[in-house]
Amino acid sequence: MLNPFRDIGNELMELIERKNYFVIHAARQSGKTTLLKELTRKINSEGKHYALYCSLESMQSIKEESVGIPAIVKKIKLELRKQKLPEGFACDADYEDFANVLNETLTDYCQSLEKPLTLLFDEADCLSNGTLISFLRQLRDGYVNRGDVSFVHSIALVGMRNIRDYKASIRLDKDTLGSASPFNIVKKALTLSNFTKQEVAKLYSQHTKLTKQAFKKDVIEYVFEQTQGQPWLVNAVACECVENICKFKYSIPITKDMAQQAIHNIILQRGTHFDSLMERLKEKRIRNIIQPLILGEELAVDKLSDDYLYARDLGIIKDSGGQTEPANPIYAELIVRTLSWNVQDALKTKYKDYDVPHYLKGGRIDINALLKDFQDFWRENSEIWVKKYKKNFYQYDEAAPHLVIQAFLQRVINGGGDIIREMALGKNRCDICVKWKEQKYPIELKLYKSGKTAEDSLEQILKYMKSVNSNEGWVVIFDRTPKKSWDKKLYINEFKKAGKKVTVFGC
Repeated sequence: MLNPFRDIGNELMELIERKNYFVIHAARQSGKTTLLKELTRKINSEGKHYALYCSLESMQSIKEESVGIPAIVKKIKLELRKQKLPEGFACDADYEDFANVLNETLTDYCQSLEKPLTLLFDEADCLSNGTLISFLRQLRDGYVNRGDVSFVHSIALVGMRNIRDYKASIRLDKDTLGSASPFNIVKKALTLSNFTKQEVAKLYSQHTKLTKQAFKKDVIEYVFEQTQGQPWLVNAVACECVENICKFKYSIPITKDMAQQAIHNIILQRGTHFDSLMERLKEKRIRNIIQPLILGEELAVDKLSDDYLYARDLGIIKDSGGQTEPANPIYAELIVRTLSWNVQDALKTKYKDYDVPHYLKGGRIDINALLKDFQDFWRENSEIWVKKYKKNFYQYDEAAPHLVIQAFLQRVINGGGDIIREMALGKNRCDICVKWKEQKYPIELKLYKSGKTAEDSLEQILKYMKSVNSNEGWVVIFDRTPKKSWDKKLYINEFKKAGKKVTVFGC
């Protein structure tokens, strides 16, 4: 357990002390609830204020304010009783006056208290439509009038999204949050950071101290590299190693190979964390960001757009040195696996005998033979799969070529290899590195743009080959020019430069 206040504890207490209303937003399962419950205990133990933790998750499906607002008032009443705070809340509540009942019950209750009240609303971004609008308006009304009458001392709205994105929860055109938001009284929006590498080491060392089970030094490096410190992933990898791989035999030290196997296992298990995250890929707002990311397009995304900020707040993408990429390698793998799953499934029957042994020559994978087979497959099936991607739940038809070839490669690599995927806005390509035992096979995927596409690709793949320490590389260029014949689209060209070999496959 790491200190939940490690990043923002002092700032939170200052905001509460100054009677501010604020927002905390962070990705799924990154420690928000733990932080709020610890904050509630801290405030109540210090004795200056009352603090109430209240989750609004159960209100998610309630859109009508006539139902939603009374439900929120009743939930606050229930939590006050459970958390043993003073009685007297909503004793005479007029639930039929749903446009005012939240404001009035909080006002009356705060007037009866001998100490100020701080409210910490978890899962606040679950609210939608009329319930959300009325909820925010009544809190704002209480805030602006609290100079004349008692109201809540400080309020935190906590969820995956920032306050500016709450408007996305309003689905009816006639509804609006107004010029900016009825909660434009928010003083600050805070977020929780992922674990640092040092914090991952500290967390794992607690397990070692308790059980004497050691984590090898390269495990920390590898887990941080793969998770980028995402709290749930950091814990899930260790949990899989300890519980399912080592079977609670604490005398067995955790190795990098175990961590690799653990990541493979949790990806295949597709737990609720992954399922809920990948379900977002169906949303148009997320597709507007992820599809250009897969293609590496530079100008397709406005980084100031609500869609971009929404995807970042959900923890699906991140900014890294001015470059936008998946939040971590595990999410990158999940995104591609999820979007290419139907292709992989279809290929199991058509190419059931074309696994790793089929392409092994002298202990190495014959990438040329593999990509030649893909050319044949793409010629026969490209139109079918592009149409399927356009009509299915995800609708990533522009990225269909990149996804189909990665499914084709995945089918082979499932025999015991691995794929490193490097996707980022502005690269104008997707770099993947097939790994088999100690061998590396760098492959660049690119869309045909102009006559300079092949020339640009050579320069880019040579840089990528250098980064993965390989003397041979491959480029696959997809030409989607209408009415161009397959005879012109399909080709294989070899280039040699400074002792390095590059093979370009046209598709």
